[in-house]
Amino acid sequence: MSQSTLNPLGQPVGRALGGWTAPPPPSRGSLVGRHCRVEPLDPARHTGDLYEATAADTEGRIWTYLNYGPFGSPAELRSWAEAAAASEDPLFFAIVDEADGGAAGVASYLRIAPAVGSIEVGSICYPPRLQRTTAATEAMVLMMRYAFELGYRRYEWKCDALNAPSIAAAERLGFTFEGVFRQATIFRERNRDTAWFAIIDRDWKQLESCYERWLAPGNFDIAGAQRESLSTLTAPFVRRRFACW
Repeated sequence: MSQSTLNPLGQPVGRALGGWTAPPPPSRGSLVGRHCRVEPLDPARHTGDLYEATAADTEGRIWTYLNYGPFGSPAELRSWAEAAAASEDPLFFAIVDEADGGAAGVASYLRIAPAVGSIEVGSICYPPRLQRTTAATEAMVLMMRYAFELGYRRYEWKCDALNAPSIAAAERLGFTFEGVFRQATIFRERNRDTAWFAIIDRDWKQLESCYERWLAPGNFDIAGAQRESLSTLTAPFVRRRFACW
């Protein structure tokens, strides 16, 4: 069961949070790693790179579960990027590959709720050039670390319950599955059941060392292949159902 205590009436209630204070909203600053940089989405600087990266997905698989795209031209993508860059929630970032300095993907913070210490990562677009790369994983770790350093208690990941790649990514990163909200919304004129995952602050204290160990240069051979998988490192800390229980 979740951590609880008894109130004066003998009823179980949630644990007191003591001196916890609400964190600030995330800023538009850059988060810099070894393999990538997560920086505020800038239509002028990022449109060309992002269009080239997304156009490489000729089948359009990256758009199936996203609420934006596909884009038929750089002008269409720039129009979307201008609106996205002006938004506070979602707060959009470009993921820049340090190997060549090009914007390779997009992610955002959304459902930002400082009053309760909850924040979500989403709107993640990983074109083929970013998929299954160290930079792709590092970007997620950088965003997660920043949220917990700000003082957020809960970091959420939600996706279509039929989106197997997103579910696999959440599990690999160490998110705990919390359940499925049936008929949660209507998406692109289809029903969507939404799968909920989360990492809470006490999970983060265990998982951070897993990310550091996986990202360490010594974990990769001369060809760049991982010696120890992230899934193996995070598995012992993942609660398969209901993180608060």
